[in-house]
Amino acid sequence: MNPITLAYTDSADNRNAVAEIRTHPLIERTIALITPESNGSPIDTGAISVDGFYSSRVVEELLDICDSEYLLFVFPGGRIRFGTRSLERYLQVARDTGAGIVYADFRDLTETGVQDHPLIDYTRGSVRDNFDFGGMILFSKNRAARLLDEREPGLRNLTWGGLYDLRLRIAESSPYSIVRIPEPLYTRESPDARITGEKVFDYVNPAMRAYQIEMETIATAHLKRVGAWLSPDFKSAPKTAATYDKRASIVIPVKNRAATIRDAVRSAMAQKTDFDFNILVVDNHSSDDTSQILAQLASDNARVKHIIPVREDLGIGGCWNEAIYSGLCGRYAVQLDSDDLYADEFTLQRIVEAFGEDRYAMVIGSYTTVDFELNELPPGLIDHSEWTPDNGRNNALRINGLGAPRAFDVNVLREVGLPNVSYGEDYAVALRISRDYEIGRIYDSIYLARRWGGNSDSALPLGTMNRYDAYKDSIRTQEICARAARNRGAS
Repeated sequence: MNPITLAYTDSADNRNAVAEIRTHPLIERTIALITPESNGSPIDTGAISVDGFYSSRVVEELLDICDSEYLLFVFPGGRIRFGTRSLERYLQVARDTGAGIVYADFRDLTETGVQDHPLIDYTRGSVRDNFDFGGMILFSKNRAARLLDEREPGLRNLTWGGLYDLRLRIAESSPYSIVRIPEPLYTRESPDARITGEKVFDYVNPAMRAYQIEMETIATAHLKRVGAWLSPDFKSAPKTAATYDKRASIVIPVKNRAATIRDAVRSAMAQKTDFDFNILVVDNHSSDDTSQILAQLASDNARVKHIIPVREDLGIGGCWNEAIYSGLCGRYAVQLDSDDLYADEFTLQRIVEAFGEDRYAMVIGSYTTVDFELNELPPGLIDHSEWTPDNGRNNALRINGLGAPRAFDVNVLREVGLPNVSYGEDYAVALRISRDYEIGRIYDSIYLARRWGGNSDSALPLGTMNRYDAYKDSIRTQEICARAARNRGAS
């Protein structure tokens, strides 16, 4: 009996790729997953007709048919060409480590040639449903089948999340149950040529709402199994003896945004409120004309405070700390990025009113994506309607962001501060605050988020995107561990 059963989606590309290796001595059999879109006849007699690739039924049938030691699942969406001795390497690592899942780096075949595509290691915090495993993964058949038998009744008939649920269960069994091989073991024709600035909004696409609800159900069950789920019990925002000269401060970290900073500050200056506020612009040693523009704006309007930190090692989070720990900061600190705008002159008033009588420690609004000239871009409104008061802070561990603009009770924000990084600092502090406090939401668009070539995340290189994803996974790991520790202490 050969140790591997191969399962693949029956498209012309995958069919051609599978044809090259179906006679490999490690392959016992191949199984084609046939969809209504499949063209031609499958090359395998063990074909399964499916409506989707990742349902509970597909996972169950594959494991039932598989009588090998391992199941190799080739994902849809790109042609795979296996490298020399790649299957031998997969099998070696799987047997040596006893892993439940093994995945590997690969090479991308694009119009400009072949380039390495490293992935990132799976960690306890890699609970997002869009974790990138590349083009294929190798499962331990016995481990997977045993875990399927342990599923809760409500997770036995999943439409999209059968594979997601299974890999979370595999990850729970030990820290090394999901193993990455940091070697390029195959080549894949890139299936998704969209830039990173477009991909980041997939999880808030209204057309995927039913999908997201199912994924939230799966992730919530996982957090409960690992003891990290939090019930909807919240602290009240703390009252301190601190006094604030201003009711609110608009905080704008900036570096080298001469093209947009004037628009952002004027948007802040235009706010109409029944309370006093200021605008704290933390200029992180800009080398273009940003500093000169800010000096002029501050000279013309007393509300604008042009802050140049002494330190030169600050990221965006460090710039926020410069603002919130200064004596200039008001009771509420409200975000405005240096290339964005408030939707109208009443945005600040509405945000501060949303805090209520110390009910919320943080308020998050909704925004509309626009181009440089403020024309609306897809997907348009980003309102994070998936958020619920009862489970929002748990589901926040599954998704990559919570929305904008973000506003904070400074009493709370000074308790935790922001990490001194320039990506994910907002996500990190929101997760930390949500562990203790309730977050308020505004679901109307009150903010215009410009998507343009100067955005830090508009078109990220792979290495940068991997670093950012790994950082957010590390933040989730810390938060899951902290929440589980709290729950253990409370029991």
